[in-house]
Amino acid sequence: MADTVLREDRDAICILTLNRPDRRNAIDMQLRTELAEELERAMDEREVRVIVLTGAGKSFCSGGDISTMERQSAEKTVPRAQAAQRVIRAIWTGGKPVIAAVEGAAFGAGVSLAMACDRVIASEDAVLSTAFTGVGLAGDMGIFTSLPARVGPAAARQLMLLPRKLSGRQAQALGMVDETVPPGTAMERALSDAYQISAAPPLALREMKKLWRKWSDEPLTMLESEVDAQARLFATEDFAEGVAAFMEKRRPVFTGR
Repeated sequence: MADTVLREDRDAICILTLNRPDRRNAIDMQLRTELAEELERAMDEREVRVIVLTGAGKSFCSGGDISTMERQSAEKTVPRAQAAQRVIRAIWTGGKPVIAAVEGAAFGAGVSLAMACDRVIASEDAVLSTAFTGVGLAGDMGIFTSLPARVGPAAARQLMLLPRKLSGRQAQALGMVDETVPPGTAMERALSDAYQISAAPPLALREMKKLWRKWSDEPLTMLESEVDAQARLFATEDFAEGVAAFMEKRRPVFTGR
């Protein structure tokens, strides 16, 4: 059985490619399991600083593989749904930034997957749509958290109640996409950003991701969380290196210590 997720390492960057181009990278059980495993592995590897997520062929991800879906009991559905949520948990709880490079279609769970990432680069002619109601579903893979966080609760509600196909540029105007680029260059731009981010202090990036998970907390609780993060970071070698580099007018070299 062919791998449904391919991994390539470039310096401190881990590139994960959904590899079902004949199905427009639709998510079946094998893909969601392999993707979760690869994400968890990359998050645990010290040498990895940034993860880039993309799709093989002409699409990012066309959503869940409808050909593998059928009416079934909740007992059978729960493990399938939890396997999908495991992917999002890996992105959100891991300490490494994840960049989505989106070309072509990102529908349903494909949109959820992209929205779960820390940065989304899309080609101008990419096509994004929530699309869940078309098959009688509400949505999963974190979209009820990630989409409102990006576009606001009211806009997210309308995008899901009245699904429409958005170009990369339209999605950027709403906040679903962080930057659009000419067709065929999303990966190039994502890698450029990844190299820039990989030079940042990894411990600080890890703390950022922890704090972002708390974005909906009560504001005063967030203040305390920020204090805790600063206290941890002030004690690191990376912080000392950053201060020294500033004083010496040179580029800092962060090691994650």
